[in-house]
Amino acid sequence: MIDRIVSELGPWNWMVLGIVLLVMEVVAPGVFMLWIGIAALIIGAVSLAIWDAAFWTWQVQVLAFLVLAVVSAYVGRQIAVSRQGSVDQPLLNRRGAQMVGRTATLTEPIKNGRGRIRLGDTLWRVSGPDLPVGTQVRVTGAADTDLELTVEAI
Repeated sequence: MIDRIVSELGPWNWMVLGIVLLVMEVVAPGVFMLWIGIAALIIGAVSLAIWDAAFWTWQVQVLAFLVLAVVSAYVGRQIAVSRQGSVDQPLLNRRGAQMVGRTATLTEPIKNGRGRIRLGDTLWRVSGPDLPVGTQVRVTGAADTDLELTVEAI
């Protein structure tokens, strides 16, 4: 059955798959389908050139596509990582980390290691030593989830 589908579509089956994957990337961007779509288009171009070769069976095409998809995804990841190296605002999406070093006054006491402070227009959960309301504290750290700050008394 697969032999029939591949032989009827010819090398265009890879072109169609590549275009479908690129459209999927446009609809739901994530920069992953892009590289797999490019791999399918390359296999399609190779298929156009050597379609009549005896060794170019659908099994060889699928294997070549899988290898090329992995290689292109790896290359795409390396390109993305190399471009992330120099950013002008490294803490842009890490609000809690932006608060480290700031001082505030406790709006709720820290009891059993938990309390609240107000920084700007946001009420933050904090952890630290038990302290009464009104104590000046300095933010010393932020949880990875940015939902809680660590504080110490000034």
